[in-house]
Amino acid sequence: VNTRSAGTASTTGSDIMNISFENQVALVTGAASGIGLATARAFAKAGASVVLADVNGDGARAAAEELVATGHRAMGMRCDVAELGAVEAMVKQTVSAFGRLDVAFNNAGVQNVLAETADATPEDFDRVNSVNLRGIWACMKYELQHMRQQGSGAIVNCSSIGGLVGGAERGTYHAAKHGVLGLTKSAALEYATRNIRVNAVCPGLIWTPMVEQMVASGQKEALDGMVGAVPMRRHGHADEIANAVLWLCSSASSYVTGQSISVDGGLTMR
Repeated sequence: VNTRSAGTASTTGSDIMNISFENQVALVTGAASGIGLATARAFAKAGASVVLADVNGDGARAAAEELVATGHRAMGMRCDVAELGAVEAMVKQTVSAFGRLDVAFNNAGVQNVLAETADATPEDFDRVNSVNLRGIWACMKYELQHMRQQGSGAIVNCSSIGGLVGGAERGTYHAAKHGVLGLTKSAALEYATRNIRVNAVCPGLIWTPMVEQMVASGQKEALDGMVGAVPMRRHGHADEIANAVLWLCSSASSYVTGQSISVDGGLTMR
């Protein structure tokens, strides 16, 4: 697997686009690692006060402590987005700690157990959808309640290229990620005249702990095949998703709502 193609610009943390979130508050779920952690760090570097939430509460708190130690305002907490009460408490704690909620990246997600549709279990279907679809709905529900009262806000939901195309043995995951786009578009319509924008990102093959787990479980050959299908001939990096999220949450994208932005090296353009 190529990590960088020749001639590809570096996308280290120092290259996060120069957008300011000074005096704003950002909430990121699934923030203990991977895309969520990279995005939380990017918001902090851009001046936002950041709440990092994850089912791995210790990981979220440790990441927040690292940000605080380097001069940023941050708070970490445990939140299982499959639990409605926990999501409500997460948003309330965010507003209580920092006084407002300006932007949210609803990123928490899990993979399905690989299985053909005829062999998939209802338990796995319910598990994946409780996090990947119902969890997004729950986050939006309570974020929008506050943003509606506040009169402003921007939300980005994490879908996937799996929200745009099908995938053998991944029907449960892809169904949930397709659903995220439906929720995104519907909410965007509801709040388009109320200074609240809702968009989605659709990451392609991004090198994260989730991908590392797939490699460890014996799926390296399949992943290598996926990289071969990417026009850029490499996997992406978490900070490349963070760049897209920050742009979608910023005033630079003030006329953009209800959109699903693919960040996939060109994989879904053909």
